[in-house]
Amino acid sequence: MRAQLGVTLLVAAWLGAAALAPAQPTAPQAQAPTPGTAPVLSPQDIDLLRKDLRSQKKQLVAQNLKLTDDEATKFWPIYDQYTAELMKINNKKYAVIQQYANGYGTLSGEQAMSLMKQWMDVDIAAAQLRAKYLPIVAKAIGDTKAATFAQIDRRIALMIELQLAARLPLAQSQ
Repeated sequence: MRAQLGVTLLVAAWLGAAALAPAQPTAPQAQAPTPGTAPVLSPQDIDLLRKDLRSQKKQLVAQNLKLTDDEATKFWPIYDQYTAELMKINNKKYAVIQQYANGYGTLSGEQAMSLMKQWMDVDIAAAQLRAKYLPIVAKAIGDTKAATFAQIDRRIALMIELQLAARLPLAQSQ
């Protein structure tokens, strides 16, 4: 099971990176983009990526969280509710990312700090949501499977976060 999850997560990460990568010729990426030339993620690109990732995530959870029929009946409605709440939080994150990408190279220090604080607030909200749902999931499917779900969910979130971080250039002084 570990090998399957690891391979699947690597594939998901690669797919996420490919989906976020701007269409351009292959070139060394050692240099940071110059101001105003950062890859801009269109809202349509972000929406498509998010839909694909949600679908992949549900498949990964289903493949790696072995549930009985009774557990599945209890778990999946909770999962769907959790995902809906997480999507609202992630809407804020992707709005912040879009603002950052659109303003890259022209943001004031104050604007960059504001966007970073907003991103951190979103991270806190996501962590609080996970903490809220852990006992709910545990009540439905037991502590061990709830912990397994939390681990799977967190690993996927970290992989997505890594891909996002790799695509966004660091803030630059004007």
